[in-house]
Amino acid sequence: MAKLNELLQSIQVLESWNEKDLDITGLAYNSRKVEPGQIFVCIKGFKTDGHTYILEAVSNGATAIIVEDYQEGWDDLPQFRVEDSRASLAALADAFYNHPSQAMKTVGITATNGKTSTSFMTNAILEEHGLKTGLIGTVVVKFGDYSEPTKLTTPESLDLHHYFAQMRDQNVSHVTMEVSSSALDLKRVGSVDFDIVTLNNISREHIDLHGSFEEYFNSKASLIREAKEDSWAILNLDDSYSASLIEETKAQILTFSVETGDGDLVCRNLDLSTGRAKFQVEIRKPLSVGTTTYEPTTFDIELSTPGYHSVYNSMVAIAVGLLNEIPFETIQKGLKAFGGVERRFEMVFEDDFKILDDHFANYGNINVTLSTLEQMSYEDLKLVYAIRGSRGVTVNRENAEAIAEWSSQLGLTEVIATLSDSHTTEKDQVTEEELDVFQDVMNEAGIRVLLYKELDEAIEHALSDVQKDDVVLLAGCQGMDPGAKIALEQLNKARPEMDEETLFKPLKNRVAGIL
Repeated sequence: MAKLNELLQSIQVLESWNEKDLDITGLAYNSRKVEPGQIFVCIKGFKTDGHTYILEAVSNGATAIIVEDYQEGWDDLPQFRVEDSRASLAALADAFYNHPSQAMKTVGITATNGKTSTSFMTNAILEEHGLKTGLIGTVVVKFGDYSEPTKLTTPESLDLHHYFAQMRDQNVSHVTMEVSSSALDLKRVGSVDFDIVTLNNISREHIDLHGSFEEYFNSKASLIREAKEDSWAILNLDDSYSASLIEETKAQILTFSVETGDGDLVCRNLDLSTGRAKFQVEIRKPLSVGTTTYEPTTFDIELSTPGYHSVYNSMVAIAVGLLNEIPFETIQKGLKAFGGVERRFEMVFEDDFKILDDHFANYGNINVTLSTLEQMSYEDLKLVYAIRGSRGVTVNRENAEAIAEWSSQLGLTEVIATLSDSHTTEKDQVTEEELDVFQDVMNEAGIRVLLYKELDEAIEHALSDVQKDDVVLLAGCQGMDPGAKIALEQLNKARPEMDEETLFKPLKNRVAGIL
């Protein structure tokens, strides 16, 4: 319960009508979920406009409304006009729940690729230190004994601040959350008190939402640019976009590098021969955080998650650990114990040959995945690729070009491609134009394409020809989601002597992720 006048102090009201001081029981942005005594915030969405649902909201008990445009015909209803109702919803929610994110150490992680893995890695380190943690992101919202699958990478602001309030009430001390570009654009993380923020990497993705790559970058960059003075920003010097923000934030800066050797934290002596990284982290200059000072030194890291991208994700998680004054040994244990996230260069079979499962989403992601393969020891690569359906010609051309660019280094002369018809919904079906552009790029690169309509057939072809010490890479987004299960089922039939429980163990307790 809160007083209306007190809540209104958290936002800038441009005009008001029928103003009264009321007891407010809560907030709502969905008219169907309004309960008696709540404020209904009218959000202008891409498909619907909350202003058109005021009647339903009032019928359900709304006692005041926040609007962007004055609403005639509501002479007795308090209404308050604001410039941006999304930003107002975030500020009102933060105020209604008494600023819950301020009570916890809050870490915001954004990137084109790796937000989920980095968030889980970070949480693993924090939990290894014995901290009571919360996790918010693509996969799940979890804290204490509570766990709920999520529909959005970042929840709507009202739901987000409610989660923070629940975490505070359960004495959670540290929260790690994924922050998507759309969440930043749509003010979902408005009024969140971030203590640590990071932008790890950025490449072409979600341009349809933002209109241009520049706008997409600006959305991501706002997490860093708007960070408070006493917070920390972790920036990747190997990514030019991340590095460009060093002079554009008031936050304290902690930089890292895997390739250039520059930065406050540097990855040294990287070994990816098995697919799972071993390396050293060098702290290049004294780092003082709270009551702890880390002197220049090096310490070893061994990851259980395979992939070159895991090195970058872990560098962010290591930086967060250090900024939370966590000892090296605890960071080492937390990362070693973390098994990875589904379909992020996931090792699903590792015997006489290997089966890797990767979501291969975009040009940047494909480059990182294939650069890992280049550093691994294996005989031959069997690439089973689900063409990315209904994502446009540009994305599919760029993805095909990434494969073509790595073909000579990997000895790749053939791609087993699939439309995955039976395993995609209508919104993910491969269009004729997308298939054509993929085949055109492959033809220009001299790469033979074996095209299968069905995913099962494509995987069967790869497994029928696999030899000792080969790698089968199941690559692709929605069309490849069931690929690992199909591959292991086919192996189970082909090798009845194998222990079934051991074979399917990688599919149990997977940390599931989506794009």
